[in-house]
Amino acid sequence: MTTRPAADNDESQNPGRKRLRSRRASRLAGAALAALLEPRGAVAFAPGYTCAHTAPIPMPAQRTRTHRPTTLARLRLAAAAGAVALAGCATTPPSNPDDLCSVFREKKDWYENAHNAARRWGMPVPIQMAILRQESAFVDDARPPRKRLFGLIPTVRPSSAYGYSQAKDSTWDWYRDKSGNRGADRDDFADAADFVGWYGDMSHRLLGISKGDAYRQYLAYHEGHGGYRRGTYRGKDWLIGTARKVAARADRYGSQLAGCQADLERGGGWWPF
Repeated sequence: MTTRPAADNDESQNPGRKRLRSRRASRLAGAALAALLEPRGAVAFAPGYTCAHTAPIPMPAQRTRTHRPTTLARLRLAAAAGAVALAGCATTPPSNPDDLCSVFREKKDWYENAHNAARRWGMPVPIQMAILRQESAFVDDARPPRKRLFGLIPTVRPSSAYGYSQAKDSTWDWYRDKSGNRGADRDDFADAADFVGWYGDMSHRLLGISKGDAYRQYLAYHEGHGGYRRGTYRGKDWLIGTARKVAARADRYGSQLAGCQADLERGGGWWPF
């Protein structure tokens, strides 16, 4: 066997081997740089030559970009899905609000809700329903219309009234505190019926208004107990007319309910005890 001279293993004595190692190092450095500069998730692409002294660099295999929704995109999708779900669950007003029997047959739980409020507070069902009909037309998320600037531009709402009962924020907080129904919502019919019954009971206690007097109960409901005590309704002919309309509707509702109450209590498995 022939032994290679030691000088052949010494790069300082072998310029050709030194240049070969230099070219290899340049190619490796160029490939590493291309990999670092390549955008993540994008298809790999780099020039064939990294510099004038290196051979073409083999390109890595193409990678298919996988699209994944960002956190913002996920939040937008969740919000859209939530809006669709809420729209699907929204309670529509009864189709025939002038016929109380029709209302209770269409809205299966409403008779039980109103009856429970009547038993708790002593406010007759027809008067409860007449007040709710007047206040919101049985629209669960009703609000007062916004004021308009120059008759065109919508601005603020005149009050915080909301829901079936159109109770204001402060009045609803008072109800939740005094009635014990702390989780009550104004767009929940059972809570709205209970609120009207409670308010009628308070009007009886504070003002001496009979719970069966729909006319005066509505005046106190609209003006508040302080306003009713001061007689603020006396200069409002439109309000007096509305209160008379509520009283007439309550009488009509009472007559209608008398003809279907037995069926309502038998139907749908409802039992008052």
